[in-house]
Parts: sequence; structure tokens; C-alpha cells
Amino acid sequence: MRRCAWGRRVAEVIRLGIVVSEFNYDVTYLMLQRAMSHAKFLGAVVTYVVKAPGAYDIPLLAERLLRKDDVDAVVALGAIITGATKHDEVIAHQVARKLVDLAEKYGKPVTLGISGPGMNRMQALERVDDYARRAVEAAIKLARRMKALEEAKFSGETVFIE
Repeated sequence: MRRCAWGRRVAEVIRLGIVVSEFNYDVTYLMLQRAMSHAKFLGAVVTYVVKAPGAYDIPLLAERLLRKDDVDAVVALGAIITGATKHDEVIAHQVARKLVDLAEKYGKPVTLGISGPGMNRMQALERVDDYARRAVEAAIKLARRMKALEEAKFSGETVFIE
């Protein structure tokens, strides 16, 4: 947090990068639109939107965004829909694990707006708004709290970061 001329605390603008899967694009396009509008509503700016061929490819592009100085957090958007095999479970688990690893490696939030596994197309469409909105909110909250924690200093009383 920084202070304006009259001493009031002002939140820094959070700069988001979004990686969105092209696979199941009828679902993920809607997720992207919701994410963009919700980021704007919350006062964040989306600096990059990068399309990945599928959810499995999101971590590679997320890592590229995390290396950029003008990205404070990355939002991953995708829809993993069940097919005839357990392929959806393998993809979902591996992508989620890798995104957590990247967040730890770069010290920047990477949020999971990827719905599935174990859902059909109708369920994916029903979850568009929740997954996109929650991923954006989490990215902004985490980025702000990490910045506040970085600047915080204990001076005898408990420091609350909210």
C-alpha cells in the first residue's frame, strides 16, 4: 500500500496476466469475458491475455507471464470436460500441481480458474461465472496481501494483513 498526499492508504493497481485455454472455447471464451470485466470492476488491469491450445499447455505460458515485471499475478482459465476415459483427471491434477509449483517458484500468485474434471459441457457452462470471478478475486487479493506483507513491519502489536 502506498499513501497519497493527505496520508490515506491507496491500493496499488494490480496487473494481471491471463492464460486461457482454446480447447472448449465456447466455455473458456465466456470465462475470459467474465474475468476481464471482473478485473476491471475490482480496479485491476489486465496487461496480457495469452491463449493456450489446451489446459495442459497453460503452465508453460503462465511461467512466461510470471517472468514479466508488469505482471503481479496470473489467472489460469480453462474447462476440462469428461470424455470416455480418465484423461480429464490426469490433465486437471497435473495442471493444478504445476501452477502451484510456479507460484512458489516465482513468488507471485497463480490462481486456478479451471473447471473440471468430472463434468460435462452443461456443467462447465453453469460454472463459467463462478470460476472466472473467483480466480480473478483470489489473484487480486493475494497480490495485494503479498505486497502489504512485504511492506509490513512488526512494532510490538500484531500486524493484520487483510
